[in-house]
Amino acid sequence: MGYSIKEQVGQRTDHNFDTNAYTRLGVRPFINANLPFTFLSATVVWPEVRRAMDEAAHYMVDVVELQRAVGRRLSEISGAESGLISSGAAASMALATAACIAGTDPEKIWQLPDTTGLKDQVIMWGGRSIFDSALRLAGGKPVVVTSLDALRRSINDDTAMLCTGYPADPNPADPPPLGEMVSICKSAGIPVFVDAAGGIPPIDNIRRYARMGVDLYGFSGGKGLRGPQASGLLLGRQELINAALANATPVEGAICRAMKVGKEEIMGCMAALEKWLTIDLDALYQEQTKTLEQIASFLKSVPGVETEIGVRAGSNRFMQLLVDWDEEVLELTVDECAKELREGDPPISVLCSYNPYVTRVGEFSAVPSPAGKSTKSQRTPLTVFSLSLQPGEEQIVGSRLRDVLMAAALNPSVSRKMYK
Repeated sequence: MGYSIKEQVGQRTDHNFDTNAYTRLGVRPFINANLPFTFLSATVVWPEVRRAMDEAAHYMVDVVELQRAVGRRLSEISGAESGLISSGAAASMALATAACIAGTDPEKIWQLPDTTGLKDQVIMWGGRSIFDSALRLAGGKPVVVTSLDALRRSINDDTAMLCTGYPADPNPADPPPLGEMVSICKSAGIPVFVDAAGGIPPIDNIRRYARMGVDLYGFSGGKGLRGPQASGLLLGRQELINAALANATPVEGAICRAMKVGKEEIMGCMAALEKWLTIDLDALYQEQTKTLEQIASFLKSVPGVETEIGVRAGSNRFMQLLVDWDEEVLELTVDECAKELREGDPPISVLCSYNPYVTRVGEFSAVPSPAGKSTKSQRTPLTVFSLSLQPGEEQIVGSRLRDVLMAAALNPSVSRKMYK
């Protein structure tokens, strides 16, 4: 069932989904009620970010001088010794790896990714990551450990650094022993890198890792930070940030030269960070809750559908609306419902198991299950976020979601099961 934006009576949006820069190329924009995934072009940036990028575009600067000035400001904000703006969280991982392997030695920088004669072992806490290609392309050789004893045994003369993720939740149920990891690695002279890509909010995470003595840590600029998609943060010790800069653009011949970040992205990412310093997270959550409550109100009339609003656990800690129903009774799976939303007019993206660009790597998979079916134990609930919704779009999402679910509930075979 398709709907034109013009058919949403009484609602308005500032967007023209029929004629815009993307439709002129044959690409259909969509309403994003999903997380800020890269394949969905991340999220809507703050107005302050757009203004900063526009202003930056009117001037020319020395990029290295700009990064050093940014490093000083990042130090003031975070408590880390320095920092830089990268082209994304994965670029921060690659820069950290190159910095720990090659340092600032021009010959070693030119040699990467060939690590012959260099320390290149990267100890990975807990397991491989679907993003560890960022470590490997800079020459890192992953070695997995899952205990503190294994960590101690794995450190040797070839160890360049330890890499770990860490929950954005300030009080995770089962946190990695980061404090102990840092202590062990410091005793051995091994830098620790924390991948905190989706770790903002809360904004205090930008200070958290510096307080814990972490040597390097990185965030995405285009996720919860709501900066440019092609941006990220790398913070940490001055010596290692200097080494990261030596392995980055604009250094010709550096392995991370290809991960170019422009002056516009640098200033846009900094504007996003400055914006977050002014935000009351509780007030933001209240605003998001009200938006999601409006969407949930459309679903009250749909039999068999339940909703729940709360803070998402782990990374990207924003308010979320969980929409649940018995797939067998309604004869509609989460993925089928989401597919109908994607194929409507305008398209709407919600969180389900659909991600066409993620391949199966061990337990990491967002590929739809065979025949579109799923089980309660493995299914991803249909989840709605307001992070990237524009004014008026919550009404469109709610009405479209209600119509898809109600159409399933009114199917004669479903009605017989529900009301027998």
